[in-house]
Amino acid sequence: MPSPFPGMNPYLENPDTWLDFHEALIPAIRAALTPQVMPRYIVKIEQHLYVEEIDQDARRLLGYADVGLAEQLPRGDRGKSTAVAEPPITVELLPAAITERNSYLEIHDRQRRKVITVIELLSPTNKRPGPNRNYLAKRMQLLQSEVNLVEVDLLRGWARMPAKNLPPCDYCILVSPEGKRPAAGCWPVQLGEPLPPIPVPLHGNEEAAVLDLQAALHEVYDQAGYGAYIYANEPEPPLSLEHAAWAKQILERSRALNQVPDRTNGTP
Repeated sequence: MPSPFPGMNPYLENPDTWLDFHEALIPAIRAALTPQVMPRYIVKIEQHLYVEEIDQDARRLLGYADVGLAEQLPRGDRGKSTAVAEPPITVELLPAAITERNSYLEIHDRQRRKVITVIELLSPTNKRPGPNRNYLAKRMQLLQSEVNLVEVDLLRGWARMPAKNLPPCDYCILVSPEGKRPAAGCWPVQLGEPLPPIPVPLHGNEEAAVLDLQAALHEVYDQAGYGAYIYANEPEPPLSLEHAAWAKQILERSRALNQVPDRTNGTP
């Protein structure tokens, strides 16, 4: 059963769902593109590794207690019975950094193994401001290279990636063929609008492959069984009152058509 929403499903943006959705949509996009670009090209899944440092104020010193016995036994009784050492203090252990992996796609020339196109599905790690926003550096390198860039932003939270003349929108897809920079194709999408089929540029003047993002989303939604659990919580970021009422109507209509139990209150 496909997603009941006509475009991006805002419930998929929730923190407890997004990473799973992200990692499921990437291979679905590869499956959609591979038949179109074979045999000249191959589509490979690669991974970003982000190491995000925890803010200094959130760190804790690691405490070490002296090793000892809760009760000292006479020398002659040692070896017969040993009391369990009680810890004199309790400490909280926090890592200095959090490691996150995000998948993306590369289209390679099969003969030369040269990267032709990079397809990025943005994640919160890409978009959050701060010193760990190292995707911007990679993005700049790609835009200065001979590699095509397809950037798909299906998150309403945080600021958009830098782009001149970009209008306000809930979601955004950018396609930057290397031969047309600094110009890039832009698809600003509002909540409730279908995700567009977009061109995926290949080498030179070759005909672009076509990526149907909406079809890929519906496929992943169905395969992952998201309808069984993602509606237990409200979308994050929160919807406006108008959009919240709209989303409620869509879910009620979908349940009526498919005879699905109401799971928005967390009950089975």
